[in-house]
Amino acid sequence: MTETPVESAEGPPDPASPTRRTALRIIGGAIAAASIGVAGYGSISSAAAGQDLRSSMTIIAPAAAGGGWDTVAREMQQAQKANGLINNVQVVNMPGAGGTIALGNVSMLEGRAGNLLVGGTGLLAATIQYGSAATLDDVTPLAVLFEEYDVIVVPADSPYQTLEELVTAWEEDPKSIPWTGGGSFDQLVVTDLALAAGIDPVDTTYISSDGGGEAIQALLNGTAGAATGGYSDNIDQIESGRLRALALVAEEPVEGIDIPTAREQGYDITLTNWRMLAAPSGISAEETEDLEDLIAETIETPEWRDAIERYHWSERVIVGDELTQFLDDEHARIEVLYEEMGQ
Repeated sequence: MTETPVESAEGPPDPASPTRRTALRIIGGAIAAASIGVAGYGSISSAAAGQDLRSSMTIIAPAAAGGGWDTVAREMQQAQKANGLINNVQVVNMPGAGGTIALGNVSMLEGRAGNLLVGGTGLLAATIQYGSAATLDDVTPLAVLFEEYDVIVVPADSPYQTLEELVTAWEEDPKSIPWTGGGSFDQLVVTDLALAAGIDPVDTTYISSDGGGEAIQALLNGTAGAATGGYSDNIDQIESGRLRALALVAEEPVEGIDIPTAREQGYDITLTNWRMLAAPSGISAEETEDLEDLIAETIETPEWRDAIERYHWSERVIVGDELTQFLDDEHARIEVLYEEMGQ
């Protein structure tokens, strides 16, 4: 896939596994982020050490404040504080390399159960994209909480009224329609759609945007002709008439979202942006069970239920053996997409 950069407007694993002690390999430009990660590691390594899990907890968001992972961390913090589930809970932001900086640091907090790492599709994808030394095998996945759906959108004045019309034009000249999206997950969705349509992803043009807002601007100013992005990021522009939604990327129609799925229109693409929580490796079975109980209590609070509705999250809780299989399946699926992209 030809990627055209644009200027950003804002800027249970073996405890002795050597990857837990191996420096994280970072692809160019992440040295500054690495220093942020080291500082963050200092604060989380001292947090909650040797204390009861209900006494102190640190939730690590592997991105800067304001993004999706940060939102999950802070909504969880608020729910736990408001309901007295944890005496002291803090959120630490640790951005860099698609979340793999934070993952690398958490992988070294062996046995420190008082830390929770927010992750999801994007973090799993980043471990593949960047070939990171630390992977989800180096932490203790606890639960997938919910998933967000992408929408395929075009500007309101686009000549394409349906997904079929858009894909037909794209097939005729793959480079003629520049695509964009708010992150690496959105590029995976474009790749999945290309494959479903019989288009070589390498022959398409994808413009990187730094977040959903920048992707929307690229559509509105004509830089991009089509985009994939989170439903919650695009719903206001769709409802205002500035963007036209052509498809929802979901396995089946979603109640309350009046957008036909891509699958209904003949394109079997169903990759979702799911969010999960993980703890460091080396924690006991009892600690794992306690953390799973804490998560179950948190997602039943009124504050968390409100967040589910407010952010248009689609709840999907996956735990235990089902979670292990789910993560294995998603890894294999995303790995294939990166291979198709030539990465």
